[in-house]
Amino acid sequence: MEVKIQSYPSSDFLSEFTTENYSVIVWKGTGVFSVDGINYSYSGYNILFLSPYQKLKFFADSGENMNVLLFHGDYYCIEYHKDEVACNGLLFNNIYLNPGIELSKENYEYILELFNHIQKEERENHQFSQSIIKTYIQLILAICSKQKSGAESGVTVGEKLPNKNAVEFQKLLEINFKQEKELSFYSNKLNVTNSTLSKTVKKEFAKAPTQLINERIILESKKLLHLTYRSVKEIASELGFGDEFYFSRYFKKSVGCSPKQYREKVGISVVAKMSM
Repeated sequence: MEVKIQSYPSSDFLSEFTTENYSVIVWKGTGVFSVDGINYSYSGYNILFLSPYQKLKFFADSGENMNVLLFHGDYYCIEYHKDEVACNGLLFNNIYLNPGIELSKENYEYILELFNHIQKEERENHQFSQSIIKTYIQLILAICSKQKSGAESGVTVGEKLPNKNAVEFQKLLEINFKQEKELSFYSNKLNVTNSTLSKTVKKEFAKAPTQLINERIILESKKLLHLTYRSVKEIASELGFGDEFYFSRYFKKSVGCSPKQYREKVGISVVAKMSM
């Protein structure tokens, strides 16, 4: 499968949903969704962006349908198009932000209309269909990037500023995650206790710092598996694992498949081929 749109009742997501594809899910209603074990409440019109092998569950207050766009990384490469749609690290692959967005009714209806256009092109399957579908995907990502960047920018009057220690932890993690995987390294750097840092970070990002450390390592693992031709052994070494097999077990525990299986399913991006 390269690209597909499907509709599911929300009850189908009570058990864990995961796929080797990128997923864009559009729905309306109220309830809670869970991505990789973290719960997020939602209401109104919503859209959710998932990268390959993220784990999703829904706990909806009503039985609304979920409209799902699935596309394989070989079909539409997020990394290759990041300058055009400004989505890498904003819609997909950001461990610090809610992966969902509350849409305006206008954008919700427009995106569903684009979903319908994609389905029409799938059915017709003429010589220009694939180019048109990719343009529609790009438009969906650009609209949502614009809305999310607006929602994330600035601090309104009376809104609380981000916690300094949480922000500094994020900076430290981005610099040191490959070699420093223990919470004590970060708390020592910030001159606070492990307990204080855990409470601060969880309040800011809705995740414990140990989970963010793990997610940052896994995110980099996925990128290296998808965007390079490096061997699993080379990737393990780059990420500070002295043992390839320990890295494979660590990856499988979080993702649900081995690094080798992940690469086989997700594929190696055109970005890797272009850089050779």
